[in-house]
Amino acid sequence: MKKGIILVAMLAAMSVVAYAQPRAIGGRLGAFDGVSYQHSFGDSNMLEVELGFNLRTYWGNRINGSDNGVKWNAYGHNIQAAVTYDWIDPFGATFPWNHRGEWHWYLGVGGAGGFGWDSWGYADGVQASYGRNFGFIGAAGRAGVEYDFWFPLQLSIDWRPTIGPGFVDLADGVHTGCYWDMLSLALGVRYKF
Repeated sequence: MKKGIILVAMLAAMSVVAYAQPRAIGGRLGAFDGVSYQHSFGDSNMLEVELGFNLRTYWGNRINGSDNGVKWNAYGHNIQAAVTYDWIDPFGATFPWNHRGEWHWYLGVGGAGGFGWDSWGYADGVQASYGRNFGFIGAAGRAGVEYDFWFPLQLSIDWRPTIGPGFVDLADGVHTGCYWDMLSLALGVRYKF
């Protein structure tokens, strides 16, 4: 009984602390369009979670898995999810700003994954296939700058590259390769609460 009361008290305290932290929800528009949620941990850290749709996908893969030098590139629609842990104003560097609102910059690391469909591909520069599916997981980074207005609005511009293993469904089976997306520059518009 005593352990149960202590556990309930700890959970209640953690929920109050979590509720008291600033949060923001909104959209991220650019190479990766979707919904973005930020949860701050104090003044210097935040967790950002994204779910969205991407039209820009880059893929390199050897088609038959042998060392024949054939390169596969697939482009298509995909759904992505990403989570990064970001440091706000790292190294103590801040923007000198004496007006209403606040400027901040942030750096972060995390992970991303997704699934693509209806891709089209090229093998050694010649169009090879339509309608292929692919998936990927990988490490994600983030670098950005944001402006917090004096009312509950936040604007940001950030770059979130992703690199890691990927898998593509070709005519002769599933092949592995390297997935990368280095063009994930986007504008974030969020409501702070």
